Amino acid sequence: MSRTIATIIVALAILLVLVAMYVGWRSRQRRQASLATTLPVPDDIGEELIVLDLLYVGTTIAGEPLNRVAVSGLGFRARAIVTVARAGIVLAIAGEKDAFIPADGILAVDRATWAIDRVVEPGGLVCVNWMLGDTAIDSYFRVVDPPDPTGLIDAIHLTIVGAAGQRGTH
Repeated sequence: MSRTIATIIVALAILLVLVAMYVGWRSRQRRQASLATTLPVPDDIGEELIVLDLLYVGTTIAGEPLNRVAVSGLGFRARAIVTVARAGIVLAIAGEKDAFIPADGILAVDRATWAIDRVVEPGGLVCVNWMLGDTAIDSYFRVVDPPDPTGLIDAIHLTIVGAAGQRGTH
């Protein structure tokens, strides 16, 4: 077989793989079209508890850490700035529209070791379990500098506790 034919076969195989990846991603987006969209950031988010520049790993359907959410700008890993405030969490993912997770929609926060295609040291990821409309989802973050995610977890706990107190007073 000549070098030209081998090159054409390899190029066609690569093109076929890329087309299959695109079709698969578009199919995932169609299957998840019923998911609600993220909320815009309100004008007043209250007192800011912590602001961190970190790595956004991804978002999955709750309890399904391999089932990536592909809608509302939550589909791709990227740098992000996360602001935890009294009213909720502002998620500013690079290249995407800022999203807001209201405090009363945050269900839990914990540490995780793996999600989707990322594995780190035990407890190296922060997993925020929250409601996107009627669907419980998990968003994963990697705090890089400083590498200790305790401040982020503590701030989110304060937000959850504050939201629970507000719900109890209405």
